[in-house]
Amino acid sequence: MLIKDRIAHHLQYFESRLLEELALVSVYKEIEPGEEMMRPGMYVNFIPIVLSGSLKIMRQDDDGKETFLYFLTEGNTCAMSLTCCVANKPSAVRAVAEDKTELILVPVEKLDTWMSKYSSWKSFVFQTYQKRFEDLLEAVDSLAFRKMDERLWRLLKKKAGLQEKRYIYSTHQELADELSTSREVVTRLLKKLEGMDKIKTHRNRIEMI
Repeated sequence: MLIKDRIAHHLQYFESRLLEELALVSVYKEIEPGEEMMRPGMYVNFIPIVLSGSLKIMRQDDDGKETFLYFLTEGNTCAMSLTCCVANKPSAVRAVAEDKTELILVPVEKLDTWMSKYSSWKSFVFQTYQKRFEDLLEAVDSLAFRKMDERLWRLLKKKAGLQEKRYIYSTHQELADELSTSREVVTRLLKKLEGMDKIKTHRNRIEMI
């Protein structure tokens, strides 16, 4: 399938003229699971829009410790990227491919131009800010009010729900990093979930029941 056809297929809510412009000015990119797309301190001169797969957005503290914020899936972009583009500031988050991911990189100068030109782009930008704000509130609530076993279970469900997968290919250390805890804690809680018949653990994968 041609790139312009893939853009039209995954971003059907945009006007046809906007889809044509996206196909003309965007850079198509494929990244493998675990590959970094954006990192803290990096200046962003593009707006990433996911066509398929998913990106994991992580926040890093001064000591390099990370916390999972939210996933970007088909048709989504990152509000952090939009903010960095507008303010010309470096990224404060890290974006890593959770699955094999297709995305397009839209030149930053198109952000303002299309706001007044296309109503669907304006709605897309506003809805992105609203959705990411809700995601951030959920992340804060999770950190402040939920126990670690609840946070782990919610993270596993999110990962499984990304592509309606039965198996999650994440190591105990990766899960620990995403939850800002230790591998030993994650291993213990996974055994607890397995004892509750919610999951089955296998080598390098977790099966959702």
